[in-house]
Amino acid sequence: MRLTLLAAATIAALLAAPAAAQLRGHGGPVRAVAASPDGRLAISGGFDSTAILWALAENRALGVLRLHDDAVTAVAALPDGRFVTAGADGRIALWRLGARAPERVAQAHKAQIAGLAASPDGRRLASASFDRSLRVEDVESGAAQIFEGHRDVVNAVAFSADGQTLISGGHDGQLRFTPLAGGAPAIVQMEAPVVALLALADGRALAGRADGALARIDPASGRVDEIARLGAPISALARRPDGRVAVAGLDGTITLVDLASGRLTPFAAKRAGPVWGLAFAGAELLSAGNDGFVRRYDVAAGVEIAPAAFAETPEIPAGLRDHPGARVFSACIACHALQPEEGQRAGPSLHGLMGRRIASAPGYAYSEALQGLSIVWTPETVARLFEIGPTRYTPGTKMPEQRVVDAADRQALVEFLAQATR
Repeated sequence: MRLTLLAAATIAALLAAPAAAQLRGHGGPVRAVAASPDGRLAISGGFDSTAILWALAENRALGVLRLHDDAVTAVAALPDGRFVTAGADGRIALWRLGARAPERVAQAHKAQIAGLAASPDGRRLASASFDRSLRVEDVESGAAQIFEGHRDVVNAVAFSADGQTLISGGHDGQLRFTPLAGGAPAIVQMEAPVVALLALADGRALAGRADGALARIDPASGRVDEIARLGAPISALARRPDGRVAVAGLDGTITLVDLASGRLTPFAAKRAGPVWGLAFAGAELLSAGNDGFVRRYDVAAGVEIAPAAFAETPEIPAGLRDHPGARVFSACIACHALQPEEGQRAGPSLHGLMGRRIASAPGYAYSEALQGLSIVWTPETVARLFEIGPTRYTPGTKMPEQRVVDAADRQALVEFLAQATR
C-alpha cells in the first residue's frame, strides 16, 4: 500500500524511447484511463493490479500506485488534483500526488467495481459494482450511501450536470435516474445491456450499449433516440465540449460521433483487441486497451501521435510464427512474456515453463492459494489447465477464465509453448 516514485532508469524502461508518445508501463492490458481537468496529468489502471500517474507534457511516468489485490478496473481524477482508483477487489482508494500512501481506502463493494464518477463540484464520488449496487461517498468525510435496484451487474455511473441525480446503467438494460435528495428513480428500460454512459447538460443521458447502439435518453418522457449504431459492442465513451463524443468498441475501433448531426468519423487505426477506456486531455484523446498501452491521439488530425510500431510486432520467436499454436497463444501474449528479457507482465513470464513448479517464477508475486498447490507444468498439466479452466484447475488464481475447448487447438498450444519457452 504505497506510491513508488520511479527512478530515472525505471522510467526509461517504461517508455520505449524518449520521443515515443505512447505510455507504456503496465504489465498487460490497460483497463481504465482518466485525465486531470487541466489535461496535464493522467492516471491509468491495469489488469496487473497497478495504477500509473503520467505527466503528459513530459511523456513520463510520475509514479506507480500499488494497493489493489486484483485488476484496477476504474480510475478518476478529481478537480482538486487528487486521484481515485477502484478495483476488482471492491476497494476504492483516494490518492494525492507525491504521497507514499493513499489518504483513505474503503472496502466499498462486495464485488468488482466497474465504474467511477466524480460529481461536478468534486465533493462526491460514485461507484458502480458487479454486486448490483451503487455507492455515493462524501470525498472529505468518507460517509457513504448505498443505492440498490438494478437486477444485474451495474456497469456505469454518472452524476447529472447539476449534481443532483445519480445516473446508472446495468447489464439488466435499465438506465436509472435516482434523485440524491430522495424519491423514486425514473427508470428507462433499454433493449440491450448498458455498458457506458455520459450525463448531458440538458438532463438527458447518453448510453453506449452492448448491441453497439449509442442512444440518448430523456428521463422525463422515457424517450430513447438512437443516434448511431456501431459494428461492435460499445466499451467506453468520452465527451468533448464541442459536442463530439468518442466511442470505443470491443473490436478495437474508436469513432467520433457528432451528437447534433449523428455523423460518424472513424478515428485513427483499429487496435488489436478491445479498447477499454477513453479520456480527453486538452487537444488529445487517450485510450486504454488490450495491447498494454495508453495511446495518445491528436483529436484535430484524427491520428495517433508517434505510433508505437513496436507494440504491433509479434513477440514470438521468428521460427514459430507460422506454428498453429502461435494463433492460439495470441490471446495470452498481452499478459505473459515468452522470453526472459521481456520481464513480468500481468501474469508471470512463461520462460522455462515446462518442468517448473507452479507459482515459482522468480520476480512475480503469486497468491498464497497458488503457492500452496503442487502442480508441475508439463504438456499434460498445461493441457488440463485449458481444458477445464483456471478457476477449477488452479483455485485462487487471478488469471482470467480462459478455456481452449478444441482438443486440436489445445495440443497445438502445448506444442508451441514447449518450444517457445525453452
